[in-house]
Amino acid sequence: MTNEYQRLDPRIQKWIYRQGWADLRELQKKAIPPILAGDRDVLISAATAAGKTEAFFLPACSAIADIQGGFGILYISPLKALINDQYRRLESLGDALEMPVTPWHGDVAQSKKLKAKKNPAGILLITPESLEAMLIRNAGWLKQAFAPLEYIAIDEFHAFIGSERGMQLLSLLNRVDHLLGRIDNPVPRVALSATLGELERVPLSLRPNQRLPCDIITDSQTHATLKVQVKGYLEPLTTSGQQPPPSAETQICHDIFRLCRGDSHLVFANSRKRTESIAATLGDLSEASIVPNEFFPHHGSLSRDLRETLEKRLQQGNLPTTAICTMTLELGIDIGKVSSVVQVTAPHSVASLRQRMGRSGRRDSPAVLRMLIAEHELTPTSGIVDHLRLQLVQSLAMIRLLIGSKWFEPADTRQMHYSTLFHQILAIVAQWGGVRADQFWSQLCQQGPFQKVSIDDFKTLLKHMGEHQFLTQLSSGELVLGAEGERQVNQYTFYAVFSTPEEFRIVAGSKTLGSIPVDSPLMPDQHIIFGGRRWKVTDIDSDKKVIYVEATKGGQPPLFGGQGMSIHDVVRQEMLTIYREGDYRITVGDRKADFADTTARNLFDEGLHCFRNNNLASECFIQQGQHVYILPWLGDQTVNTLSALLIQRGFKAGSFAGVVEVEKTTVSEVKQALFSALQEGLPSESRLAESIAEKCLEKYDEYLPETLLTQEYGLRAFDVERVEEWLRGHL
Repeated sequence: MTNEYQRLDPRIQKWIYRQGWADLRELQKKAIPPILAGDRDVLISAATAAGKTEAFFLPACSAIADIQGGFGILYISPLKALINDQYRRLESLGDALEMPVTPWHGDVAQSKKLKAKKNPAGILLITPESLEAMLIRNAGWLKQAFAPLEYIAIDEFHAFIGSERGMQLLSLLNRVDHLLGRIDNPVPRVALSATLGELERVPLSLRPNQRLPCDIITDSQTHATLKVQVKGYLEPLTTSGQQPPPSAETQICHDIFRLCRGDSHLVFANSRKRTESIAATLGDLSEASIVPNEFFPHHGSLSRDLRETLEKRLQQGNLPTTAICTMTLELGIDIGKVSSVVQVTAPHSVASLRQRMGRSGRRDSPAVLRMLIAEHELTPTSGIVDHLRLQLVQSLAMIRLLIGSKWFEPADTRQMHYSTLFHQILAIVAQWGGVRADQFWSQLCQQGPFQKVSIDDFKTLLKHMGEHQFLTQLSSGELVLGAEGERQVNQYTFYAVFSTPEEFRIVAGSKTLGSIPVDSPLMPDQHIIFGGRRWKVTDIDSDKKVIYVEATKGGQPPLFGGQGMSIHDVVRQEMLTIYREGDYRITVGDRKADFADTTARNLFDEGLHCFRNNNLASECFIQQGQHVYILPWLGDQTVNTLSALLIQRGFKAGSFAGVVEVEKTTVSEVKQALFSALQEGLPSESRLAESIAEKCLEKYDEYLPETLLTQEYGLRAFDVERVEEWLRGHL
């Protein structure tokens, strides 16, 4: 064993020996000196199952082995399931050091929590929400229990960066330092993560005020083999009178049944609805074949019992089990390793694809990823989105970026996160009883994570909170909770800052067509696709959560709406490269690896044919019938901006899968309008956001002053600078 190993506590050395490990991994050796130093932050980034947990806990437990009278390590995780899992993994290490390990979240038995309250020691495993509750309800106890704290570890750190919950976490860590009187010599933070784009920028996300230096430790020994396949499917046309061929989803389910039966797998279908329908079909297939069902759904709306039973079944690994899931199983819940990961429909991002891929590959077997992509059979009325086979090409581009370029999306750090700022103001008042405005400003904005917020906007928010009785000012100048603030803080849901996107009902005439989550910009006169038909938005009622639509004509709607705000510029640029080169394969050494099956290759050739026929290598505006299509090959924020600009100028526009569709017009009219917009000066993101009816995306957005809400929404949905640059290059 090496000399790093000699630096660990003798009881830990013994524990390692008992595990039967011949040696520590490279990553674990590299982590020992900076963690034992205890004077810096450390970022440990390596693939799933590379031993990150031990890389942190072996040296950290050595450092706190003899601490009495309080917790030495605070470990924070985004998921309860991950805490239960780490608790199981750390128990024997804790026993070796006679050091208690306490899991703490909503589902942990009160008796366990009381024991830790009476005698805090060792390691505390907690979620941000439970830490928030602890600060508000028991700040006095927390100050004593955390007095000897040496380390704060954050697992799955990528799940927090750039999100509302991540801002809450950074604010919580700041409040802990503040409470312990350690603003000047803060508690070192250690972040563990498998997926981080642009590593050198991450330390700023870990400690915005950069009070401590940060060491980055990565694993150079990643020699995992990957096996990737993209399978294409054709959604057949239904013609009346004949027996219709099986739908693409039926074909996909038959393939999943054939490929996955008898072993453990994860199947990711992007929506809850699709998750349920695939799981139901697979259950029926098992019954029809008279074999036991081994396919089960897993998503956020399922009851805790159903979810946990499935997680246990995967962990134990003695029964073949395939989970059909949304992103719920993307993070590091230890479900053991599965033999393969199946992705149905194009994923939202390369980062999430990488995360999913990391879940497969047992011991020495390769990681296996299969992507199953369906495209519509073409008809004379099919639009350009279907002709280009955009969903397939987006999937091919993401695989190339993941494997060929090893690129994935950096976190979006443009946002202001006013919803969480609002929440943290209430939480700090609830914790201290009364706080002065300058103390808020210093703790949340100057020293804390909300460094982008200007002092004027901060004053606007406080004033608004006073006017609406969230806060009240005492004669001493201190701010305390007002009647509305009390009501918010006393709800048991208060400790969480995240919310699920609101579902809006879609109503045509007197008929409800269904509901959709509103996660992309919607404005009156915009054209949308729902249930395979085209609709024009006539009105949006935010109070009743209803979108009113009327049917509109215009050819067959594209199957791949690809709506949202998540596709990055780089992904669409890679798609353009693939079309231009006429080749999606990945160069490996001196050969090119093909990872598409015959159907996928045929679909790709169709897309390529359309691309070349329309001269899209150099042309971004095309006329088809009465419609104009704009193909900027840029991300969703840019495309949303172009749509919004055109709608503002009286055009009927909508965007699907990165393509802007403008109805009943000509290329020269569209170009002229965009040229005028450019000459007059493009409106700001906030101006564009003013015309969006439903801007509330985050939990406390509805309580924000309109100016701040509009500013925040504009930054999330639009990118004017990028559009201006694009227009100058293309007009």
